Amino acid sequence: MTSSAEYFDMSAAPMRIASVRLKVQDLDVVSEFYQSVLGLKPIKIEDRRVTLGTGSTVLVELVGDPTLSANDLRQAGLFHTAFLLPTRADLARWLAHVVAVGVPLQGASDHIVSEAIYLADPEGNGIEVYVDRPMSRWNDTNSQIQMATDPLDVQDLLNATGGTEWSGYPLDGVIGHVHLQVGDTADANGFYRDILGFEVAFSYPSASFYGSGGYHHQIAGNVWNSRRAGTRPEGMIGLDGVKIILRDAADLAKITARAQSAGIAIMKHTGTTTLHDPWGTTITLIV
Repeated sequence: MTSSAEYFDMSAAPMRIASVRLKVQDLDVVSEFYQSVLGLKPIKIEDRRVTLGTGSTVLVELVGDPTLSANDLRQAGLFHTAFLLPTRADLARWLAHVVAVGVPLQGASDHIVSEAIYLADPEGNGIEVYVDRPMSRWNDTNSQIQMATDPLDVQDLLNATGGTEWSGYPLDGVIGHVHLQVGDTADANGFYRDILGFEVAFSYPSASFYGSGGYHHQIAGNVWNSRRAGTRPEGMIGLDGVKIILRDAADLAKITARAQSAGIAIMKHTGTTTLHDPWGTTITLIV
């Protein structure tokens, strides 16, 4: 039996993901998917915009535009949005739910630090639904975070439902991380590590995983499909922005100073600071 103290407290991280904004062609279809498959609830519905989440917490903002072009997987942008569930039983219940209703899945992996299921929304935006393992299992003998992509024991996971069924996205569920497609990992390091201040928690030659407060990653960037990609075209479906919550206003001042020194444009509005990564993704910072 594990206690909550053995798991990472995302609310205590200096930086964590609040929400993502996606541009979609068919707003009704995509919105219904996130509601029926992930169990998110509508928070605000407008003519061309739907915000979804849990309770009053926005996790996904969908902006509809039927004139958008289809996604190009070679472009920079979204690899997946990763929805972090509070307990292993939650993940087991969700998996049993989507299997029962016939939702197509794309993979299931044991990452050492977590157990994860993969799928995509109707317009191809990648989704991960996962649960963390206790932090004591994250590190190798040198106290370094270790990650892998091993087969998941799906049957063992399904045995963890506790005899109850999925009833919607939990109130304390969050977006644990956003995994991006980038054009170059060195440029990604230059922005997400050197400007925003994330630490490189783990890396491959073709991917970097950026953590804050000791987490295995709140952001990741890979070049598996998108090596040498430039700025993402404006009129394409997919990721439009990521909102990041900062715990300390002093960190925002440091980020602003580093961005200005690097010549990165910053826009300030009431309560928010916005800048763009090297591929045009909007990063909105709030304290």
